[in-house]
Amino acid sequence: MAADLGELLVPYMPTIRVPRTGDRVYKSECAFSFDSPESEGGLYVCMNTFLGFGREHVERHYRKTGQSVYMHLKRHVKEKATGAAAGAIPRRRNGKVFLDLELNRDFNGEDYEYEDEAKLVIFPDHFEIPLPNIEELPALVTIACDAVLNAPSAYKKQELESWEEEIQVSRHARSLRQLDNGVRIRPSGWKCQKCEMRENLWLNLTDGAVLCGKWFFDGSGGNGHALDHFKETKYPLAVKMETITPDGADVYSFEEEEAVLDPHISEHLSHFGIDMLQMQKKTENGHHTDNNSRPGISEWQAIQESGMKLKAVFGSGYTGVKNLGNSCYLGTVMQVLFSIPDFQRMYVGNLQRIFDYSPLDPSQDFATQMAKLGHGLLSGQYSKPPVKSELIEQVMKEENKVSNWHQQKGVSPRMLKALVSRGHPEFSSNRQQDAHEFLRHIVNLVERNSAGSENPSDVFRFLVEERVQCCQTRRVRYTQRVDYCIQLPAPIEAATNREELVVYETKRREAEENMQAPPKPVTARIPFTTCLQAFTEPENVPDFWSSALQAKSAGVKTSRFSSFPEYLILQIKKFTFGVDWVPKKLDLSIDMPDFLDLSRLRATGLQTSEDELPDLLPPIVLPEDTTDNSMGSIDSPEIDEAAVMQLAEMGFPLEACRKAVYYTGNMGPEMAFNWIIAHMEEPDFAEPLALPSMMDPGPSTSESPMGATSPANSPPEESISILTSMGFPRTHSIQALKATNNNLERALDWIFVHPEQEESDALSDTADTRPNDNALSNGNNAHSDSTLSPDGEATGPRVKDGPGRYELFAFISHMGASTMSGHYVCHIKKEGRWVIYNDHKVCLSERPPKDLGYIYFYHRLSSSSTKVTAPPP
Repeated sequence: MAADLGELLVPYMPTIRVPRTGDRVYKSECAFSFDSPESEGGLYVCMNTFLGFGREHVERHYRKTGQSVYMHLKRHVKEKATGAAAGAIPRRRNGKVFLDLELNRDFNGEDYEYEDEAKLVIFPDHFEIPLPNIEELPALVTIACDAVLNAPSAYKKQELESWEEEIQVSRHARSLRQLDNGVRIRPSGWKCQKCEMRENLWLNLTDGAVLCGKWFFDGSGGNGHALDHFKETKYPLAVKMETITPDGADVYSFEEEEAVLDPHISEHLSHFGIDMLQMQKKTENGHHTDNNSRPGISEWQAIQESGMKLKAVFGSGYTGVKNLGNSCYLGTVMQVLFSIPDFQRMYVGNLQRIFDYSPLDPSQDFATQMAKLGHGLLSGQYSKPPVKSELIEQVMKEENKVSNWHQQKGVSPRMLKALVSRGHPEFSSNRQQDAHEFLRHIVNLVERNSAGSENPSDVFRFLVEERVQCCQTRRVRYTQRVDYCIQLPAPIEAATNREELVVYETKRREAEENMQAPPKPVTARIPFTTCLQAFTEPENVPDFWSSALQAKSAGVKTSRFSSFPEYLILQIKKFTFGVDWVPKKLDLSIDMPDFLDLSRLRATGLQTSEDELPDLLPPIVLPEDTTDNSMGSIDSPEIDEAAVMQLAEMGFPLEACRKAVYYTGNMGPEMAFNWIIAHMEEPDFAEPLALPSMMDPGPSTSESPMGATSPANSPPEESISILTSMGFPRTHSIQALKATNNNLERALDWIFVHPEQEESDALSDTADTRPNDNALSNGNNAHSDSTLSPDGEATGPRVKDGPGRYELFAFISHMGASTMSGHYVCHIKKEGRWVIYNDHKVCLSERPPKDLGYIYFYHRLSSSSTKVTAPPP
């Protein structure tokens, strides 16, 4: 028999591998479904790639790869019999247990016994070899099987590596010198001290300088001023502003060139007036606790509908999402997204096509993992009601408790979370996160992965018209920007119970001074109309530069809708910071309407009585060492040799590295690397840098020949893809990036200010089909993106414009004092009834707390008049 097995496996020996260091063994979950060793068909692990597949998907992998040998894993689980004497549980008697798996259930492991079974399966004949079978199998096969069986799960390995990276302490932390320069950091409104960027900001822990970080491949990041500051001053440590929480912060050491741990971060931050870390807080099991105050019990009870006997629901669309540990923000967002038909159609409707054309490693493919989760939530396969005998037993065990909630297991989104959070400092951690930030992150990933295909996030995209007026000259400028969510302020001063709030605040301060227990919290009741009014009111523009005065002046800005999305997202701005950086959640109750009409907020464009501000840009401040000798700069181009050498050390040709750094404007090795990837197939890739013999010293524009042909501004393909995925024509996107030195944010503004010429000429001849009558009178607005050129090419991003009338269909609620702690649940209206999704538990809602939500989702009422204003390219 041993000889027979050896001969049988000989043809497949080259395909059988022993897991090496760094290999991830996916033996707890299928790459295409949520099947596991506990599923009826078990799990098949490829002995070459170590990917796991359920019974329905293993054949696909075999046909695609030709890999024939799989290890079949099956875990048999059964509930222990209760002892006859006083219900005593007998001594645990498990059979063979050799799989490093966590139980895929929410039950007490002591109440269950299980036995593991493993065997090799050879496709396509399904020949089975039971394991362990040491004497009859070749040595290599035995070693490979033992390594797979004993390997930690892929997710445990990932968590271990992440932890090992986080525990390194900076050698500068203990002896860090901090300047007594009087710098105090305010809790909001930060911007880079050199370029005025407001994202990816870092606080230097020595002198308190707030500067932007480096540029990233996805177009985000900054201009590297924090690193430049280190090179000038040698101040080594900086903390990322957006990551400061009561639990710590992300610290980076420029001198050590890695993320580090600062054990004295609380003292270092307090030096600049940030006392946030003095608070003693912790998060336990997804629930927030505070030594100084307790969470509002009424809020927790109201949002989770505690105390009510909620009826569990099962079937398609009623599958819960397991909490992986502070991951409820992900579960609630994905539940809402997959209740929208466009996301269902894109990922679940195209399921077979996505799976058939998935890459060899589907665990790393965004579309595959989205389709997997969508199918898991909508198929009903993982939400089956208990049989009658199980239900009777459950009622007997859980008398007077919520009926059969724990029968709902839900699906575990580990694979998707690992993919979408990879490289993200916040979402890759096990800390609680802001659901709104994660929603924007997912929408961005959908955008980037939908280039050239249907984009389900089109339903959220809309255009905002911003009208800026110079207070001194009264002249105006109209611009448009793309957005996906409206953030509504919550003006406490407009509360209908303001007097009650004043009394409560007085009692709270007295109790605090006298070291007494605080009074019962009072919830501010704010009308929704006042929130909407606060959003539409004019606001001051900081550092406004008036092109009419050619100087800074006072300016005010108002915002209106240039288009209305098919699905409107409203976020209530419930979270703020106190002057001492202590995060505060405003205790609010807003009477959110079931039906919403925003038609009166339709943008009207430039009026005949208004004068436009001149289309001039602020003067560019040149470095002191810049001369006016443009020819000299051509003959001796300034190239960052450090960046060149860094790229050359990666194995790229030296001349190609010089060209990459030059053509990306010395913006750093990251952008130069992106240029290399985009141009490495060109025949002159490694040839010496050749510059034009003549260059126009004046400002280059997209209409000039140099603006169209000069390679010095060659945009990264990644940036072009991001703009084209939003619906902009490729040629227009390239022009915008070239005109703005490849800055994505400025390129987006440039596109709206500089519509393509032939499209601009066609505007007056193209009918505007907006449903709002007031907008029809302004159909010739040159900034409008809701018209089509004669050849059908869009002048702006794809938007699904239509009437501004909506109905509420979902909302996400947060419990706790901070977005960095607490718990999220969501309510979704399905089949005319509200359903509460609380992690893996899905029940009919008895009293949906619409007034306590954090993010609200509305869908358009009338679809008959909806017009897709820019078809996909």
